[in-house]
Formats: sequence, C-alpha cells, structure tokens
Amino acid sequence: MTALPIDPILPELVATLRQHGRAVLQAPPGAGKTTRVPLALLEDQTITGKILMLEPRRLAARAAAERMANTLGQQVGDTVGYRMRGASKSGPNTRIEVVTEGILTAMIQSDPELTGISVVIFDEFHERSLNADLGLALAWDIRGALREDLRLLVMSATLDAAPVAQMLDAAPIVTSEGKSFPVDIRHLPKPTGKDIRLDQATCELVVQAITENPGSALVFLPGEGEIKRTEALLAKALPSDCTIAPLYGALPFAQQQKAIQPTATGRKIVLATAIAETSLTIQGIRIVVDAGRARRARYDAGSGMSRLVTERVSRAEATQRTGRAGRVAAGVSYRLWTKGEEGSLPAFPPAEIEAADLTGLALELARWGSTGADLALLTAPPEGPMAQARALLHDLGALDTKGAITAHGRALVRLPLHPRLAHMVTIAGPDAAPFAALLNGRDVLMRGAPVDLSLRLEALRDARAFARNRSFAINHAALAETRAEAQRLRRFTDKASDLTPAQMLALAYPDRIGQHRKGDAPRYILSGGKGAYLEAADPLARSPFIVASDLDGDQREAKIRAALPISYAEICEVYAATIAWHDLCEWSKREGRVITRQQLRLGAIALEDRTWSDAPPEDIAVAMLDGVRQLGLSPSNAAKRFVARVEIGISGGLDLPDLSEAALMDNLEAWLLPHLTGVRSAADWKGFDLLPALKGRLDWGQTQALDKAVPSHFTTPMGRRVPIDYSGDHPAISLRLGELYGVTRHPTVGKTPLRLELLSPAQRPIQITLDLPNFWKTSYADVRKDMRAQYPKHPWPEDPTAAEPTLRAKPRKS
Repeated sequence: MTALPIDPILPELVATLRQHGRAVLQAPPGAGKTTRVPLALLEDQTITGKILMLEPRRLAARAAAERMANTLGQQVGDTVGYRMRGASKSGPNTRIEVVTEGILTAMIQSDPELTGISVVIFDEFHERSLNADLGLALAWDIRGALREDLRLLVMSATLDAAPVAQMLDAAPIVTSEGKSFPVDIRHLPKPTGKDIRLDQATCELVVQAITENPGSALVFLPGEGEIKRTEALLAKALPSDCTIAPLYGALPFAQQQKAIQPTATGRKIVLATAIAETSLTIQGIRIVVDAGRARRARYDAGSGMSRLVTERVSRAEATQRTGRAGRVAAGVSYRLWTKGEEGSLPAFPPAEIEAADLTGLALELARWGSTGADLALLTAPPEGPMAQARALLHDLGALDTKGAITAHGRALVRLPLHPRLAHMVTIAGPDAAPFAALLNGRDVLMRGAPVDLSLRLEALRDARAFARNRSFAINHAALAETRAEAQRLRRFTDKASDLTPAQMLALAYPDRIGQHRKGDAPRYILSGGKGAYLEAADPLARSPFIVASDLDGDQREAKIRAALPISYAEICEVYAATIAWHDLCEWSKREGRVITRQQLRLGAIALEDRTWSDAPPEDIAVAMLDGVRQLGLSPSNAAKRFVARVEIGISGGLDLPDLSEAALMDNLEAWLLPHLTGVRSAADWKGFDLLPALKGRLDWGQTQALDKAVPSHFTTPMGRRVPIDYSGDHPAISLRLGELYGVTRHPTVGKTPLRLELLSPAQRPIQITLDLPNFWKTSYADVRKDMRAQYPKHPWPEDPTAAEPTLRAKPRKS
C-alpha cells in the first residue's frame, strides 16, 4: 500500500479517539485522511460497531467507498459500503459506511441512540454545510445524553480547528503536517479587463498552463453554464491530444466517473465545479487552473426566496483547490487573479447556515424538540430567516402555534424533499410525485422555454408526443433523472386526490399565489406580500392568477421563472379554510384619503373587492392618523400662539405637557384621535383646526395656571382683547396707536414688557416700542406730524397721555 502523509499520525489519532471519545483532525489536501482514517479505526479492537463517515457530495462518497474497498481487496458492499439518497451498497458485514450528510440526520431522528454505530466521522467539515452542522450538533447531543461511548471525529483540510474543538468540550486536535507534493502557485501579472468574459479568460489561462507544463489539468469554474461555454472555447484552442471532461453535480454518475478516471492516452482537461474541491483524487492531475469564482445559494429573508449568486472564492477554498495539483506529483496552480488581489479575498466561505433557506432545518429542530439554542451549533442560525422558516412551516401545518411539530409535520420530515414539496405530495398523493420530482430537479426543457410548468409536465408524460407537437427542445438527461425520482417518491405516498397541477403547486407555495395588478404590464402581487413580474412576451403574462415556484429572488420585484396559471375557483377550493372577508380601512398615500373596502383575501391578494360604505367613524379616524403622519401637522396661527405660550410656561416652571411637534407626533392616538371624526382626506386635514385638540392636552388647573402666567390676550383700555404673539424674543401685540391714548405705563406680561407694534388707522405699522412712556415723550411728535397729514380726520392729540383712547375719526362738524 502506497505511503501517504496521513499515515504517521494514525496511531496517535486512534489512541486519542479511544481515550477521549472525540477529536478534530487537521490534514492538508492530499494527505489521505478520507480513505486511511476509517481503515485505521477499523483495526481498533475497541470499536465493535459500525464506522459512519459523512461526505458532503455523492460522487466523493462513492469514490471514497470504492477506494477503501479496493484497498481491502473487496467489493463495495462488503466491509465498506455507502448510502445516499436513491442509492445504497451495504451488506450485513459492512463495518464502514460512507453516507451523504442528510442521511445521518434521518438516521438520528429515526433512532436517537444510533444503535450499532460506534464512530461518526465528519469529513471535509470545512465546507460547513447545513446538514453537517446539524448532524454534528445532534450527534454531540446524543453523546451527552444517551451514548457516552459514541466517538466523534471532525476532519478538515482548511478549517480553523479551534472553534470546533472548543464546541466539543475542548476536544484534542491532531494535526498532519505532511504534504504529498509541492505545488507552484502562479498569479496573473495584471488584473483581467472588465470587458473579458470569465470563460474567455479561463480558456486563455488553460491554454497557457497546458503549454507550459506536462500532465492533465483540473479547471475550477462556478457552474454548469460556465463549464459548457469554456468547453466550447477550449475545443477549438487545445492540442488534439487533450480530452475535455466536464464534472458537475447534474451530470449522470457514469459521466462523473469518467471525469475522475485516468485516460488511456493523451492529457485530460477536467472542467469542474466545487464538486472536485474535496475528497477526490483525479488521476494524472498535475495542473490546477482556478477561475476564482464560487456559486452559492443566498437566502433573502425579506423576499423569502433563494437565488444562486456567483462570488469570489475565499482563501480557504483557493488553498483547497490548489492542493488538487499536488496529490500524485509535484504540480502547478494557476490563479485567475493577481497576487495583490489575494489579500481582498475572504478568509473562509460563509457557513451554509448563514445564507441558506432554513425551512428544513427548522422542521428538523422541531422534530428533535429543540429551538437550536440548546444545541452545539458552530454557527447560530440567523433570527430573521429562522423566524420566516417557522412561519412558512406554520402555514403548511407542520408546526402548531407554539412552534411544536404537528403530526403533519412528522409526515413531512420523513419525505426526502423540501417541506414545501413534501406538503404537496402528502396532501395530493401519488399523482403529485412526478410534479415534485420535476420541481426538485433540473429543468427538463432546454433554455429559452416559457415559464409555464404545464409544458414540463407534458414532456414528462409523453416526450415523443411533446417533441412532435412542440418546438421546445427536451433535456433528456434531466427528463430521465426526473422520472427515476418520481418513481422513488411514489413509494412515500398512498392517499390519492383529484387536485389539478395548479392546485398542487398552490399547496407547496401558499405565499406565491399571484394576482395580476391593475394595468397592462404583467406584474403580480403575491399572496406573501411581495411583487413579481413576467416577461411581457410570455404566454402566461395576461393570466389573472398564477402560482410561481421559481423566482430570481430580487428584493424589489422578483422575476418569475416558473409558474402555472390558476383559476379563482381552484384557489377557493384549496384554501377555503384560509380565505376570509377582511374589512379594510386604511390611509392611501396615492389617493390622499382614507379608503374603506371589504375584501375577500388570501394573504396579500384580494380575490374580491367592494366598497365598505358603513365603515365605523372610529375606524376611519384611526386610519386617518396614518395620513397625519404622512402629511404632518399644520397648525393655525392661533394654535402656534398656544404652543408658544405652553413652551414659555414650561420654561417658567409650570407643569405642562410637551407640545413640541416631535412629542405630538409620537402621541397622536392620545390627543388627536378623539377630534378626528369626519376627517378622512388631505383636504379635510388642511381645513382642520388643531387648537381645540391642543387645548385638550391641558386639564382645568393647568389651563388656569397658563392663563395667569402667560395670558393669551391683552385687554386694551377700550376693552378689546388683542391676541399676544409669543413666537419672538418678547411677547408682542399689534394695535392702532389711538387705542393706547391715556396709557402712561408700558403694558407687560408679568414683569416682561410687551413689544408694541403701533399701527396707523389703515392698520399699517408706524412704530415698534418696548417703552411706551418714552415713545410719548420723544418720537410721538414726529409721528403725530406725519399722521395728521395722512389721516386728518383722526384725532392726534398734542398730549396723548391725557387723551381718551379711541378708534374713531373726529366727529363731523354739524
């Protein structure tokens, strides 16, 4: 058996695991941990049960099982087997079983003691998949509560081991320092231009790498589309002795196997996604070309939708990819970025729990009887997405009002589907299995087909007839996969129904039933409250109602990528228990008024809408408060004077309420609501007088104290009440000069002198003073001279202090 770098530390690892029952193994790419560690544990006589090893990908799981079986000189299914969704090779004598990550969760949920399992190994844990995080948390919970003898081993090439070790109660860390062969890392001399496509730049770098180095190459690209475009370019640019082999998750297994097997002659160029980052040794690879991109699913809690985004790789991912070049010999790694750009890369990729749809996780936690807070999750699930996941599960009937799993929820979790699709299959029965398989897999029609899912169902039922009658090309590989999955899913169902495909889809997506908005554009409001649209040319663009299963996740308005039309009657039949009449009384910013409607609603969509003519006045008043918040306060001059008086009273020590605009807006319900009867539009609000409502903020005692300390009016010698303006530096009044004849002391508010604006008989300002006696002695003579010339019919006495106040002109001579 060929020596591998991991071999020297295997005795230490086995002893550590025997003594402590838990360990974290750090080993660089190519060290051999995936195949050597389980076999080393197999020789430990204290391990009597099965060794379970989790792999993040199906291809890696099969390859690992085959290599270990080959090492033992056996067939897969003897001592070493594997188990994954839809495929299994294990027997009664199997001691090492390689499983994909979701399998462990299902095993734990069905048998919380993991009967017959002695060791659980989490391989390539640095990928931080949701299933791996949950599986480790559940296994650790089992070890603490039920199985002290259960041994746990976490293995990784690039993970920061300390946090994992700490989470596992200070688990020992065992490190393999060895590296199989050196790898020369080469960067671009300068950044690629913005106008150069990724596939073109990658093609040029591959050609350079092949020209400069011997051996086969492994090229990392973010997805299937980039692989196919790069493959087309390389087919014209590579030497004739080079064979191109794509490798991505959607490929049939036989083609995946072909990509990792050595070629008989010539050189092989493997174009792979992240599927080739871990646990795979591809024979003959001496060159790695890294395009520096990774495709990840990002979940947006605001929209309730996931979408695939292409991002820069992390430094950890780049290291992992580089290691592929040094597995069988010294190699070289070409990176499609400059040395200077490397510092801007994130250290690690985000854990899937931070960015994924958490609906499945929430259901698994509820089944375990946990919220997640009591489990050893390396990263806590984000609160927003988790709350949204639980809300969806409640809508599906999988959780009760307290968040506990229901009998229906337990039925859903047993199906190997997203809870949405599991709900659809459970309710709709066997006829929903092909539809669920279709929704869960790749599109069976080639790119460019309309969004209508009925076309896919038609192709699934009869591909030959579809090909004769339709102009859309079929993806036959995806069609075969979908049919096989449909057969498997049928085994989980028994109760038949007569639901239409549109009704089935509505069961799975209760939040994505869409109603056409008013207008010509194909825009929809979804029952979950979000907006969505169809391309104008799509045949479904004029459908009154649709159900969308796939959207691009745009937060403002999502593009519908797959949907079915649904009728009003079909909606009502499925959601009869949910649809209800709602009284709608709310402020319309667009119309500038309170609108009162009665609507038959399913979530955010109104199936029927009619005028609510007898809406209670108190409801209208409450809705008008939102209008006030939008329009703002518009106090009259009298209201402004009152507010100014209150502010002066507060500054003078009076116990009065805060009438600042901010305070008033914060407490509209308390002071304004009782006065809004009859107000329901912006026009009504414009004519509304705030003064009575503002005065209502003061009780009788406060009003009396205010009137005494800060009076609202000044009473002239003639008995006329003149409002006092408190908005300036001094309280002020405006009145005609003749009204103050005979006044010898300056008017005051308390000890504060009033600012007097003295007016002519025509109500025009002629003097402003804070000292009336001084005005009489000084400026009055000049004012008298001017006024006598302008208003000869009015009295202008030489001694105003001795005259009678008057507003009249001189009596006519008889």
